[in-house]
Parts: sequence; C-alpha cells; structure tokens
Amino acid sequence: MAPLVCPVSHGAPQGTGARVGGGAGVDVDEAEEFLRLFHEENPQAGPVEPRLSAVRAEIALRGTYLHTPDELGFGARVAWRNSARCIGRLYWRSLTVRDLRHVRDAADIAAECVEHLRLATNAGRVRPVMTVFAPDTPEQPGPCIWNEQLVRYAGYRDAFGNVVGDPRYAGLTDAVTELGWRPPTQRSPFDLLPLAVETAHEGVRLFPVPRDVVMEIPLEHPDLPWFTDLSLRWHAVPAISNMRLSIGGVSYPAAPFNGWYMGTEIGARNLADADRYDMLPEIGERLGLDTSSEATLWRDRALVEINRAVLHSYASAGVTITDHHTESERFLTHIQKEEKAGRQCPADWSWIVPPMSGSLTPVFHRYYETQHLRPEFVLDPDAAQRGQHGAPHRFPAAPDVAAAARRGLFAAFRRRLSG
Repeated sequence: MAPLVCPVSHGAPQGTGARVGGGAGVDVDEAEEFLRLFHEENPQAGPVEPRLSAVRAEIALRGTYLHTPDELGFGARVAWRNSARCIGRLYWRSLTVRDLRHVRDAADIAAECVEHLRLATNAGRVRPVMTVFAPDTPEQPGPCIWNEQLVRYAGYRDAFGNVVGDPRYAGLTDAVTELGWRPPTQRSPFDLLPLAVETAHEGVRLFPVPRDVVMEIPLEHPDLPWFTDLSLRWHAVPAISNMRLSIGGVSYPAAPFNGWYMGTEIGARNLADADRYDMLPEIGERLGLDTSSEATLWRDRALVEINRAVLHSYASAGVTITDHHTESERFLTHIQKEEKAGRQCPADWSWIVPPMSGSLTPVFHRYYETQHLRPEFVLDPDAAQRGQHGAPHRFPAAPDVAAAARRGLFAAFRRRLSG
C-alpha cells in the first residue's frame, strides 16, 4: 500500500529532521539502536554483538557504515511502519525495496525513477515500491530529487496571476523553465513536469517523464454524463520523491516510494482544494446547487460527487485505489496487529482522519500514541521548498544547468529510454 509516510499519499509527511549530509558522521547510538531492532525482529540474522563490533569499527574509520541489503530492506519497511501520518500501514511488509545505492549520476537516477514507475504501476495493480539511491557520507553527499512526487503536473501563471494546471507547482514550473525545460506547445492543465535531479558533481539536471510510464485515469461519474466534459484526469501512482530515508543514523536523501491512492487524496484535496484545481464551484453549478451561501452545503454535496467520480473511474479502469471508510477499518486492524506484536503504533490524528466525512470513520473516535520512532522518513525545510518552488539548490556551487539543458539532455535521455 499510500503518499506520504503515507502510501495513500495525503501529501508529504513531516519528519523530525535529519542530517543534510557531507560532513557529520553517523551517530553510533542511532546505529546501535537500529541494529538491535533488526536482530530482535530477524533472529535468523544471528547474534547482534559481532555486527555491532564491525559497525563501530567502520564508523570509527569512515564516519559511517554500509547497511547490508537485508538491513536496508528492513529499515525501509519499518520507516513506513513508523510513519505517524500514514493511514495505510497495514501492508508495510509488502514493500518492494530496490537497492540502487551504487547509482549516483543524474541520468541513471532519472532512468531508475522511470523504471520505478513501470514496476509500481504494474498494469494498474499498483504495488508498493521504494527505490533507494546513494546515501550521504562524510566524503560525499548523496543525490536529491526536487519533485515532491515523480509525477506532478505543471502550473502556468499568466500576467494576471491566474494558473492553468496545478497552482501548487507554479513556482517549480517557473524554476525548471528557467533551467531549460520547454513546456508543450499546446499547454494543458495536466502537463507532466520533468524530474529535477541534483547531484554534487553535476548540479541540477532535468529529465522528461515519458508519457508511456504514467498511467492516467480520465474521470467520469457513474450517474452524471456531463462529468466527462470537465476533462479531468489523474495519475495512478503517488510516488513521493523528495523525502529522505533515515536508517540507523545513515541518511538516504533520494529514496522515492509509493503505495496507492486513497480516493480522497485526489477528490477531496488535489482536485478540490481552493489552492489546487478548485473544481467544486464548477461542479456545484453543473449540479444546479445554490452556491450563494455556504449554509446550503453546496461544497459538501459537490465534494461527494467528485469523490464518487474518482473511485468509480479508477475501479472501471482496473487501477488500485481505496476509499476512506475501508482504509480507516484497515488502519485499526494494523493497530491491533502492532499491539499484538508488542509494538507501539504512533499516529497523528490530524492526518489519520480522512479529509471528508471524518466522523463517519472509526479512526475519528479515538486517541493515538504520538511518540517518535526510528527508522523514519523525514522532510527537511529546504527539500520542501525545492518541491514547490525549485529553490534553494542543495549544492549552491553546482555547475550551470541551463547550459547543460541546451546541450540536449532531454533528447539524450529520451534516446536512452527508448534504446
């Protein structure tokens, strides 16, 4: 299962902060905490003390240490299990973890992000996937991906401040355009933004997201034929890409991951929020509702219909999605399983409760543990700014990217993907 961290993707959950990398070494206590957890939950790995001794020596020598593939996979899954803002953690064990720590060049990272989308989409039967790229080390910082998600739509500002597309990404659209991206000649509300991948040795480089790896679902309503006239659509895979994965003191700044959508993320947030696609006024008018007063609850009625359209359209297309009632029940099942295993299950009530009909779901009517657990996903303030506005660069002294873009990176990347 999604997000953000939430496999049903409410947006990008905040963490508690993490090293930006390059400089400070790994905290030995964090490493020991993680390794003891790994060996406790994986007794087949053998006693922990020999591994602790080896890791302490490696940290003393290098300032960091290398996770084994099993440690990396476990840490990634537990980071999902620990995500207090995610309602969809029941299936945390099912996460497929792609170990690509050897990949550091921007073009290779972008190509693997494209492959991530292919694997995760799975012909509509969306599966949870995480792709982990190189970590930060005292000698060399790891790469980062600017985009909040691998699939995001451009927002084009006009001279009057109006936006065609997604207003949340108008700043990022401006930034990547300045870096050399050329929008389609015929602009639409659903143009795919390029991936902006930044490395210390290359700076920021831009790469197109091929249309053939982005499954999009045209939205229709089960009872309202005119709904298709709105020409709305959304993509199948919510792959969060600007959060860092922190495992045992080691920070992985590029580790895109996905689950699948909960319908309200699309219908009650992306398409309905006033600072996003803001579709409720038009839907309310087409429904013939009295929009002259908030007291008529026209927004609520329009919100239900757009969410019905989302769930109906994804189901008709055979694309994995979940509704907020079902997911709420699943989350309580997850809590029961965690308690039976003797583990705490942190949860942030304000994120766990769905963004519509909250009191109709069982997650509304209870309190939750709020303690902070590691491993974790974290979103540092600079990454959050880059995801929406394309600044600040992670590596200020990086080479000029606009010149690189003019040398044909887009064309070369397309040839690489097709060849």
